[in-house]
Amino acid sequence: MKILILSRNATLYSTQSLQRAAESRGHQVQVIDHLMCSLVIERNRPALFLGYEPLSGVDAVIPRIGASATEYGAAVIRQLELMGVFTTVCSESLMQARNKLHCMQILSRHGIDVPKTGISAGDTCAGMVYDQITRDKAVVKLLASTQGLGVILAQTRSQGLSLVEGFHRVGADVLIQEFIQDARGSDIRAFVVDGKIAGAMLRQALPGEFRSNIHRGASARSIELSEEERYLAVRSAELLGLPVAGVDILRSSRGPLVLEVNASPGLEGIEAATGADIAGKIIEYIERAKCEEATIGKGQSVKTT
Repeated sequence: MKILILSRNATLYSTQSLQRAAESRGHQVQVIDHLMCSLVIERNRPALFLGYEPLSGVDAVIPRIGASATEYGAAVIRQLELMGVFTTVCSESLMQARNKLHCMQILSRHGIDVPKTGISAGDTCAGMVYDQITRDKAVVKLLASTQGLGVILAQTRSQGLSLVEGFHRVGADVLIQEFIQDARGSDIRAFVVDGKIAGAMLRQALPGEFRSNIHRGASARSIELSEEERYLAVRSAELLGLPVAGVDILRSSRGPLVLEVNASPGLEGIEAATGADIAGKIIEYIERAKCEEATIGKGQSVKTT
């Protein structure tokens, strides 16, 4: 197969791990920057160009879309979908997962327990919304925050409201979210591939830090999930239409809570902590999906004739 990896940086660990895993199985791999892709829309003839050359002959695509290029990245994925190319992350699912408010709405609607979360209609209602969440500490976060950026812990109500107002002044909408003290600066990253847990790690934030992102210096170790945690991870990925996902879970006194679902989860932390070949599992998923696709295609062909 010819597999396309959409990545802004070919030297990133995740990109290289996926490339090695695919090439070790005999696949041809091309890494391209999705911001360098041009799209041409025409009735029944969607086309994608890399520079001046049309892209063709691609069997599958693995999108590695960062938060800074979500919308254009989703447009590139959508174009590939129109061209009939198999993708491990569809454009709609990427957009749903990347918008934290939308993600919380989908999960809560289907009975997944999440930290209590709100968003205010401007500064006037911010106090009311804050009081619906808590009268104490709260997490204020951007709708599309990633790697812990744009996520701030407000120690008091007044500080929280000042943060909300400050973000509003620069035209940014933010969530006000319940702070889960029980988590003690840790969370679980469960990596889901094709409806199964491919690996899980417990991330522990540095002393004095509440964000447990590896990029913020957190440590990580492999863990075994409870049955409820396994269910929440797999079900959350399913609800967002993500065959490949990183699901972040907080352990609390009222049970596990899904914090967010990542459509382009990094591989370095999870592979180092668990020793699992997560990239290889993703390539195996593509192989199975393409095999099923071919089998269905043959069946339809036979039925038609």
